[in-house]
Amino acid sequence: MRKLVLSEFVTLDGVMEAPGGEPSLGNRAGWTMPYFTDEAGKFKFDELAASDALLLGRKTYEGFAAAWPSRQDEAGFADRMNSLPKYVVSTTLSKADWNNSTIIKGDVANAVRQLKEQPGQDILLGGSCQLAQSLMRDGLIDEYRLMVFPVVLGIGKRLFTDSDAMTALKLVDSAITSTGVAILTYQPAAATA
Repeated sequence: MRKLVLSEFVTLDGVMEAPGGEPSLGNRAGWTMPYFTDEAGKFKFDELAASDALLLGRKTYEGFAAAWPSRQDEAGFADRMNSLPKYVVSTTLSKADWNNSTIIKGDVANAVRQLKEQPGQDILLGGSCQLAQSLMRDGLIDEYRLMVFPVVLGIGKRLFTDSDAMTALKLVDSAITSTGVAILTYQPAAATA
């Protein structure tokens, strides 16, 4: 059975919005840039290499689909992003043109359960705030990988909301980059017992 891995960039106050410079937070966007290092890049590359599918919400999918097909790098990160199967959850998309993309409509929780039952590597979920929150509520996240950046924004979409039920997690790995980014890996406490 495959693991569904939620991988997010978050601030100290839990904001996950506009880490790469998306315009929604104005001059606060791009908050990861001053702290991103080769260490962080290696973590993201290794994570992508351990996955054989991407699960994305519509907004994240559209942003990635606009950016990744034209990117190239010597390490092969862009090639991997572009070649992996992509599952985009959307009630409004009628087509998904980025290479190897499939639209999931209807019962998202059931569709994700079916993906998890297939043989293979991890399914990687990044960005996609509403989708991530929905899958957390449904208990479908097997691992949380949070890159916590040493910045407080005070505004923006948060990964964990006031309406989320209490969830016990167990820390299974941690590292700190030279710029103070905490890379924290958690699993649901019940799964680690």
